[in-house]
Amino acid sequence: MVRPGLGWLVAALAGTAALAVAAVARARPSTAAPASLTPPTTPPSPATPATQSIATGQATPTTAAGQAAATTPAARATPTTPTTSTTPAAQATPADRVTPAATARPDATGASGRAAQVVWASATVALVGVGTLRAAGWLFALCLLAAVVTGTLALTGGRSPLGMLLAATLPPAATVRALPWAVRGLRDNRPAGSGIAVGRILTSVAISAGLLMLFGLLFSSADAVFADLVSGLLPDISVPGTIGWTFRLLLIGGGLLGAAYLVSRPPNLDGLRPGPARPAHRLEWTLPLVLLDALFAAFVLVQLTVLFGGSGHVLRTAGLTYAQYARGGFWQLLAVTGLTLLVIAIAARRAPKATRTDRLLVRALLGALTALSLVIVASALYRMQVYADAYGATRLRLVVATVELWLGLLFVLVGVAVVRLRATWLPRLVIGTAVLALLGLALVNPDRLIADRNVDRYLQTGRLDVGYVSGLSADAVPALARLPEPMRICALNRLATDLPRDGLWATNLGRERARPELDRIPVTGPTSHCFSLRYQ
Repeated sequence: MVRPGLGWLVAALAGTAALAVAAVARARPSTAAPASLTPPTTPPSPATPATQSIATGQATPTTAAGQAAATTPAARATPTTPTTSTTPAAQATPADRVTPAATARPDATGASGRAAQVVWASATVALVGVGTLRAAGWLFALCLLAAVVTGTLALTGGRSPLGMLLAATLPPAATVRALPWAVRGLRDNRPAGSGIAVGRILTSVAISAGLLMLFGLLFSSADAVFADLVSGLLPDISVPGTIGWTFRLLLIGGGLLGAAYLVSRPPNLDGLRPGPARPAHRLEWTLPLVLLDALFAAFVLVQLTVLFGGSGHVLRTAGLTYAQYARGGFWQLLAVTGLTLLVIAIAARRAPKATRTDRLLVRALLGALTALSLVIVASALYRMQVYADAYGATRLRLVVATVELWLGLLFVLVGVAVVRLRATWLPRLVIGTAVLALLGLALVNPDRLIADRNVDRYLQTGRLDVGYVSGLSADAVPALARLPEPMRICALNRLATDLPRDGLWATNLGRERARPELDRIPVTGPTSHCFSLRYQ
């Protein structure tokens, strides 16, 4: 729990497998129930050997399953009378119109809905798996937060913005509602698909645990290497350790129980869409956008002058250093980027699109605003690059630059939506691209990238914040090992002291790569001079 490691990935895979089994168990009885539980009430008419399917338009034989559909409430509400007509109107009875697709949730049973849920589930496992590869705790915390979002979408299948917001409230409520549902399931003498009573299953589990404990203790006492392996697998049985893993068991078990409840009773979030907005008058939305486009165009011209004019132009006009100029405007440009997305969303919703002229104005004005915003994003990224070159790379600067790259990708997607005048797919891609940006950040190994940038800067300028780089994670050790003495001792001494010895469940690739470097390089020694070197 205290640091990223292999155990998180194993837990995520186990939870995903359990929920997949729950989903399969839910789908299994629904396919056989109409044919086996509901016998046909009337024999098929000799004059109508086949009925025409409304969904496919093809003639399909009348089977017991098809006649069983007539026992649905919709069919019972309409009295059936014998008929021998063979016309299509007579053959299209209410019973024929009842299809599984009409009674099931589309995003849970349709091919596209299942594919989306598989993608979100895979993203959840990948985000949790970052803890096995990277030792940076801050990065793993961000991945866990994102995994909560993707896991919720995998369970609920929300697509619209309103559906996604409501989906965030469902897991806590599902955990509470799952308790009586689980009690009813345990009272069932023969759970679905197992054929064995719950009491006998628990007895088998208890016998298995007893046998493993007995023979495991004997093998451990016979071989010291095996004893070390077993001790790494078993949880801490001290009082604080027992309280800790019991709390985690209840927390994660309750979450999985709520997730199983959502899998067995998937909510229908497709209908949660805002109603059509009242179209604004053409002047009401064109005038603000025209003026905003003009303001953006003027700012972009200034940015192009700065980009091509270089630091000399900035020093002459603004009276600032180039790094001060970059630092002073980056955060404002980041705010402008986010607000522009909000303006485009509101304008696209309120602008009329009934006539060809309206659609042309929407594409022209919003497309111009999107293109100008991309230039502003590029300017913000350039400012951050200059700022990092002058003052060094940090985690915050790298994360903010990643956010800007993500916003630039969003503007590209918004431009596509403006051209097509359709954006039903955009909310899911907003979250999907954010997840990809976070996984991409994990792929580049941010702490090592930051250390490499700062070491290169030190080798060129002789300036390094030793205190900051020594607080990076074990991922940065290979880069910091390139520092000359005495900087290397000051940068690696703290990392070598704080690096823990991992057991099996805490195995981490970043820490495993750092240990040979720390063992090869002498990082112990006097560190009294490190404070004087901290801001060199």
